[in-house]
Amino acid sequence: MKRLLAAVLAVFSLSVVLSPAVHAATTAAVFPSEIIGENFPDPDVFEQNGTWYAYATNGSRGTLPVATAPSANGPWTVRGDAMPGGPSSAWAQPGRTWAPDVYPNSDGTYTLTYTAWHKASGRQCIGVATATNPLGPFQPVGTAPLICPLELGGAIDANTFVANDGTRYLVWKNDGNAISQPSTLWLTRTANNGQTLVGGNTAMLTSSGVIEAPDLVQRGSQYVLFFSGGGYNDCNYLTSYATSTSLSGPWTTAYRPLMTTATFDSHVCGPGGADVVGGKVFVHGWVNGGRHLYVADIGYANDYPVVRGSRVRYEAERGTLNHCVVRSNAAGASDGKVVAYIDYADSWVENTVFAPVAGGYTLHVGYANGSASTASHGLVVNGNNAGSVSYPVTGWDNWQQSSVSVTLNAGWNTIRLTKGTLYTEVDYLEVQ
Repeated sequence: MKRLLAAVLAVFSLSVVLSPAVHAATTAAVFPSEIIGENFPDPDVFEQNGTWYAYATNGSRGTLPVATAPSANGPWTVRGDAMPGGPSSAWAQPGRTWAPDVYPNSDGTYTLTYTAWHKASGRQCIGVATATNPLGPFQPVGTAPLICPLELGGAIDANTFVANDGTRYLVWKNDGNAISQPSTLWLTRTANNGQTLVGGNTAMLTSSGVIEAPDLVQRGSQYVLFFSGGGYNDCNYLTSYATSTSLSGPWTTAYRPLMTTATFDSHVCGPGGADVVGGKVFVHGWVNGGRHLYVADIGYANDYPVVRGSRVRYEAERGTLNHCVVRSNAAGASDGKVVAYIDYADSWVENTVFAPVAGGYTLHVGYANGSASTASHGLVVNGNNAGSVSYPVTGWDNWQQSSVSVTLNAGWNTIRLTKGTLYTEVDYLEVQ
């Protein structure tokens, strides 16, 4: 599995550090759209019969805020409280009702798993409620929590996953952070429309830091486990992922996170709580003390996720080179290597890049120009002349970025840099 991940990361990886200064302001990047401009954290979303439903952690809109829309991008309307009676009075108290997960069952009912404030311990535990309408009212089931490992700090952030073979599970977190202990994301099989547990718990990922908000997706060759990290109440919150060819693991965490404030060029502050629905990913972002809801396009490059608007880095030296060379030990360069001597009429470097959907993107080229004046490279996208990239003088081994707009097809594309004016070395490409 590590060899597979390394092979893919040799083609692309996400940049999570603030990028060097960009010398050209041209941009075609499409960033996530804000679709609910008020506090709507920890989103859970599904589509049924042409209507989209979204649920959120408790707040001013009630215990279980619910919103609807005719499409993933809206317009969204907050419809009120889908659980006006609150969590189970038998074991929970009002407030701190978090991270809902609503799943439409085949019999026409809806199962809600939610995190609530445990009366006896003061910890958080996971309960179940049901309804016959996605707008509610959801009624709690049973007199005890479904999952409540108090010795592990309690349980939060349940998420329903149904495998391609129809087997149903919950992915959840023991809240070790609440007792200064490691936290683990667990997988537990369920039955009876998610109301009962079957068998034991399988550990997926463990962290001494914050790891939460799991969302599990099955792709053709592997499973992708999305999760959040960092503190939710600032711009350090992020979304990463891990992959495995088996639900029993082992799981390999991505080399770089999928979505951060930096990869979105600060257009979303602290993107987290991700919920993936088909070709869309929903996240909340920190805005003036609340968490607003955003949506972006998502695709999969060899079954690894790529989100539109989030920078993806491709090391230039891992592309195909013609009449140019890889220079190693390049001081300050990403991965320590660059493409040099693109100096001849037949010189070029070509990288294959991935776009989740067709449309406009921003291409950022990491470069150093030690010439006496602005240099350039010709730009060829999918075999077609797409203009050029200009590089203001930086000096050698002083790596900066120049950016241009490009139009890409959905899926894989080729980007070739050819000999232009004067001389420039290329460190990497980033597609956004």
